[in-house]
Amino acid sequence: MNNTFAHKLRGFLPILEWLPNYKKTDLQGDLSAGLTVGIMLIPQGMAYAMLAGLEPIHGLYAVTVPLLLYAIFGTSRQLAVGPVAMVSLLTASGIASLNAGSPEQYLIYALTLAFLVGLIQFGMGALKLGFVVNFLSHPVISGFTSAAAIIIGLSQIKHLFRINLPNSEHIQEMAVAIFQNIGDIHWITFGIGVIGIIIIKYGKKIHKSFPAPLVAVVVGIALVAGFDLTQYGVKIVGDVPSGLPTFSSPSFDMESWKTLFPIALTISLVGFAESFAVAKTIQAKHKNYRLNANQELIALGMANFGSAFFRGYPVTGGFSRTAVNNDAGAKTTMASIISAVLIVLTLLFFTSLFYNLPSAILAAVVLVAVSGLVDFKEPVHLWHKDKFDFTMLVATFIITLTLGIETGIISGMVLSLLVVIYKASRPHMAQLGRVPGTNIYRNINRFSDLDVKENLLMVRIDGPIYFANVEYIKDKLDKWIQERNDQVKMIVFNMESVTNIDSTGAHELNEWINAWRKSDIDICMTSIKGPVRDVLNRWAILECVGADHVFVDDNSAVSAYEHTMDTETLEKYTPYAIQSNIKK
Repeated sequence: MNNTFAHKLRGFLPILEWLPNYKKTDLQGDLSAGLTVGIMLIPQGMAYAMLAGLEPIHGLYAVTVPLLLYAIFGTSRQLAVGPVAMVSLLTASGIASLNAGSPEQYLIYALTLAFLVGLIQFGMGALKLGFVVNFLSHPVISGFTSAAAIIIGLSQIKHLFRINLPNSEHIQEMAVAIFQNIGDIHWITFGIGVIGIIIIKYGKKIHKSFPAPLVAVVVGIALVAGFDLTQYGVKIVGDVPSGLPTFSSPSFDMESWKTLFPIALTISLVGFAESFAVAKTIQAKHKNYRLNANQELIALGMANFGSAFFRGYPVTGGFSRTAVNNDAGAKTTMASIISAVLIVLTLLFFTSLFYNLPSAILAAVVLVAVSGLVDFKEPVHLWHKDKFDFTMLVATFIITLTLGIETGIISGMVLSLLVVIYKASRPHMAQLGRVPGTNIYRNINRFSDLDVKENLLMVRIDGPIYFANVEYIKDKLDKWIQERNDQVKMIVFNMESVTNIDSTGAHELNEWINAWRKSDIDICMTSIKGPVRDVLNRWAILECVGADHVFVDDNSAVSAYEHTMDTETLEKYTPYAIQSNIKK
């Protein structure tokens, strides 16, 4: 009993799995990774908070308690949790519709959004609904991510150029506004931003652990302070409050919840999809622990609860930071704990150093981060390999760009479901013929020179027979019968690829059999799987077909048919024994 309880406790608190066995040899890698990611988080957290419409300090708050909570509850040992560009943009998009009257009210909405995201993710994990994220197919995520990256990039133009632009997530509105205001570029601000982009983009070429974003921040602060650039109109961050995040409370107003729920659901699914995808990639390289999708949802939910109650905003696992964390040597989530400690020290002692930080540098951090999210290769690849998926990707991309983030991801999910339904409603069907000189039967459209009898239609259905596809199956069968000039006297149903039959399928199958026999077309079945045979017995389909018309394989059915061409009966041949208690 105690062992069972301990096992369940370790499942809910994965930190208990690795912490008791923590080795000194792991500390070096965790320390290196923790410091590297912590340094990376300082400018990223501040930049992403601005992208979300919040004061930069809230980006630092979002990487304290949430990091610690994920370290306790998460199953990935390298995933770096915190603010990311995509979730930051979704946060700004969701709160915009509430028309906050003050920064304080805006913050409350951000806290409420983080709480709702935590509630949804924790609930999904507790109810073991991790599979729901599978409805976000890879083409949909790719199209959505690429479009959102472009929108994020355009949203930073106002900081990079220091021009007035409206807050919008529609590319057509942003493009018009940029064109109208392009003549008002503040060139000093633009120059600082370009310097930041160059440092961040190419700094890694010096060394993979080179803290390029932090160096860009230092250079930006030095330029502003050294040349007193604020007097020339360069916008800076200004006062950054010091001290640890105080306890905060989200709003429990139902009207706010109703408005924020759709975007909270979007963040929950997109955030988890992004987080779990990178976690799986990194885990595959280590293979010394196991990922649990439902526990990951619980861990991310707890991290977002931490944000909601300690002045942060929605967080998730990030691609770039996780890659850096892994490359820097992270062995366990102790690296995340070390990163959180570094942020805490920054909040306590070093926030005053960021007073002269130019907003253009934070824009540069975001621009470089999202530039890698635009995927040019995937649409080209899908164009050659899968036109359906290519269409989904392009549709999601265009809808997201023109109609907005929320509409884009919802449309993408709907498209994914429609494609699944469409494909499920049109199962692959094949007419079979005998390979000469053998007892093997193959698809007549894929193999040449097969023996095919005009009055014997052998059919294989590759998939379930259920309400969504019965009309398609019947239409296909009728077409094949007509193509043979109504000479068909026997239909052989090969059931080896039929995985299930629902009540509609059973009813229709029974109707088909009776209708065919009234038209002097007999029917038999072969290669029925045990679970399908149970369904056929339950709905009395086998009784309708006749036990003497059910065979173990195609060859037995054809041999019986050939032998009884004259007598038109199969009674004297040994059929495949059908009993409800036989399992296959």
